[in-house]
Amino acid sequence: MRFVQYILKGCPAATSYLGVRVGQEIINVKSINPKYPNSLVELLTDHKSCVEDLDGIDLSRIKEKIPIDQVELKAPLCNPDKVICVGMNYKDHCEEQNYPVPIEPIFFSKFSSNITGPFDPIHYPAVTNKLDYEVELAFVIGKKGKNIPLEKAMDYVFGYTVAHDVSARDWFDKKNGGQWLLGKAMDNFCPIGPELVTKEELKDPYNLFIRCLVNGVVKQDSNTAQLIHRIDSIITYLSKIFTLLPGDIILTGTPPGVGFCSTPPCFLQKGDVVECEIEGIGSIKNQVI
Repeated sequence: MRFVQYILKGCPAATSYLGVRVGQEIINVKSINPKYPNSLVELLTDHKSCVEDLDGIDLSRIKEKIPIDQVELKAPLCNPDKVICVGMNYKDHCEEQNYPVPIEPIFFSKFSSNITGPFDPIHYPAVTNKLDYEVELAFVIGKKGKNIPLEKAMDYVFGYTVAHDVSARDWFDKKNGGQWLLGKAMDNFCPIGPELVTKEELKDPYNLFIRCLVNGVVKQDSNTAQLIHRIDSIITYLSKIFTLLPGDIILTGTPPGVGFCSTPPCFLQKGDVVECEIEGIGSIKNQVI
């Protein structure tokens, strides 16, 4: 299944709805059952049986559908408990920097308030001069877990989405004592979408083309086969430290071609349009304003 969060175009109330995308149409989950929530986090946390119910329904037979051109897609998941990111997790990204492949994963975080929609603008912060792009595969935790064994880790994955790990590079090594947090957690620094694809539909996350384009020019072009620390090992590692909760989003790292590694370095400017796309999921497009 492909979950989306959306509002109806031209609707003054701008109420957000949770839906399932079927081809070029969307089914509001409440049209299937009025008791279903309007939030994916709430669905995963308090209405787990809803997902099983939806799996058993022939969605093509649902008559009440909305054409996708009549809605505005928002971030498929909002207000998670955690937004966790993995750094230096692509072999080819390490190679372009002559950086040794990390033996253990490197983690940092963003805030849930950093999440923005798949086509929303990115506001250029006044505090940086080195705004950078990073396309990433993100996965979402489907159930609560602690001390999760490796062989069961994938049971805790609900699905996948595209993420743009926007970064302020000058806040990495010249400010905040060299810590990454503030350079990764400014407003609008985590566009995600356009939908969340369940693991049952996207069966192999380790062989997906992943690309980033700036103003139509390809900047990053790789494959998730280059991942160093895979999803199951990330889950096992993190769950030894803290409890993973339904809806937690984990960004798995970016491939080579980011702006600060270019020759000469090439950073985003106001007016630039960044498109991040991953095979089997879709693409998000955000303009810097």
